[in-house]
Amino acid sequence: MTASGDIPSQHTTTATLAAAPGSPAGEFTVRPATLEEWHQVAEWAAEEGWNPGLGDTACFHPTDPDGFFTGRLDGQLVSAVSVVNYSPEYAFLGYYLVHPGFRGRGLGLATWRAAVPHAGDRVIGLDAVPAQEATYRRSGFTTAYRTTRYRGRPVRPGTPALPVVPVGAGHLDEIAAYDRQCFPADRRPFLGRWLTAPGHHAYAQLRDGRVAGYGVIRAARDGQRLGPLFADTSRGAEALFDALTAHLGPDETVHLDIPDPHHSARSLALSRGLEPDSHTMRMYTGSAGPVRPERGYAVTSLELG
Repeated sequence: MTASGDIPSQHTTTATLAAAPGSPAGEFTVRPATLEEWHQVAEWAAEEGWNPGLGDTACFHPTDPDGFFTGRLDGQLVSAVSVVNYSPEYAFLGYYLVHPGFRGRGLGLATWRAAVPHAGDRVIGLDAVPAQEATYRRSGFTTAYRTTRYRGRPVRPGTPALPVVPVGAGHLDEIAAYDRQCFPADRRPFLGRWLTAPGHHAYAQLRDGRVAGYGVIRAARDGQRLGPLFADTSRGAEALFDALTAHLGPDETVHLDIPDPHHSARSLALSRGLEPDSHTMRMYTGSAGPVRPERGYAVTSLELG
């Protein structure tokens, strides 16, 4: 997810600091973040209300360790942005943040300029807060669709729609192949972490012994985040949702992010007692490549695609 307001052309490559009138410029540097530094950025995201999962950083950072950037002013961490290269063709931008005490000084602009060239010629995707949609358009991004976050305490259905199974090591390769039809890049190494991380619960829906959908739920700052949720059919998605939420207590809140064009996904969320909470705009700098949008009942993460 991206929130900061000052965005230059995506092809700008130099990092500069434009200090506010009367304030010292200081020494500003941008460089790839360590895993420990990115834990601090995740805390900023939590303070912004983005509600990242508790284990998200450990799962995402190894995907492209050089793609997580932090800006420091006189040695103090003040800004961040991630530009994660998933493949030679596709990258995703998120976590565009400036610490509240340092906004209005051009630090976000400088961080962006230093970080975005990391994507090279790849198509870049991002999820923008509505207030910044027009700004990203001026930077070469085009809106693809709106994503709505639903939240609530899940209603327990009577009988599971279809049988599902917990994900095991023997499912990983087939799930990665299935995921590649739903996501613009092959992310097998990431899925190996995402499906098995502590605090993550993953289920697959099988048809004739083959994967016909899968989903993951994880603990977050507030309740649980569910994503991705990919399935061939609405009944398969229902079965996965019910299995993923079955272990939760009656007061546990679930959050999931649904692409608005998917009406069956919206119906599933509403039928399980969830309500719309907020929305973002999915945007790209070009074509993200062929995927199966009808399978996308919930995205993995607004922060990293």
